[in-house]
Amino acid sequence: MHRRFILIQLPEPLDVANEKHRSAIQFCDKLNKPRNIAEITKERLRRVGKSLLVDGQSQPIDVGFRVFKLDTSNIRAWDPNPTDLDRTLFEHMDHLADGRAESDVLYELLLKRGLDLCVPMDSRPVAGKEVHAVGGGVLMACLATSITATEVEAVALGIVNWHKELAPAGDTTCVFRDSAFADDVAKTNMAAILNQHGIQNVRSL
Repeated sequence: MHRRFILIQLPEPLDVANEKHRSAIQFCDKLNKPRNIAEITKERLRRVGKSLLVDGQSQPIDVGFRVFKLDTSNIRAWDPNPTDLDRTLFEHMDHLADGRAESDVLYELLLKRGLDLCVPMDSRPVAGKEVHAVGGGVLMACLATSITATEVEAVALGIVNWHKELAPAGDTTCVFRDSAFADDVAKTNMAAILNQHGIQNVRSL
């Protein structure tokens, strides 16, 4: 039987003063993990999954899982300072929040597009930039911090070639970091090349 489930566990801290928690604290310390219940839960899942894997079985069992934490959006809200608009505009050249990983942004894109959080993801370098394909190419993203005017064509054609390999069943949305482009001309050229090869939905964050 193939079962999928969502498990919710608050990261309740373990209390050093509580004798009942001491073995759990030692367990977390041994694993070099934070001392909370959520870390114990994740390790239990790993160990149960490992115990279910049997060598030589005819069909592989998927015992993987993904962990998510509730947080604020990766995309910064526009909150101008009316007394210093110049500085506000400068600070919002990059719309993504500081300290966020590319995977954080990708999963938020999945949520906003209504895609399953368990869809397959793949990444590969394209013209020196990391490109992600989600859901077999339904969503493609290049979140590089810089794409120069001379790199636009190579990146676009690399994405096009990978898109053809994937041959997604539905329309594809391709997403870039808005601040990566030197100017609007570079961004327009990227969209134009992708549009010419059938990728019509090009968005920037």
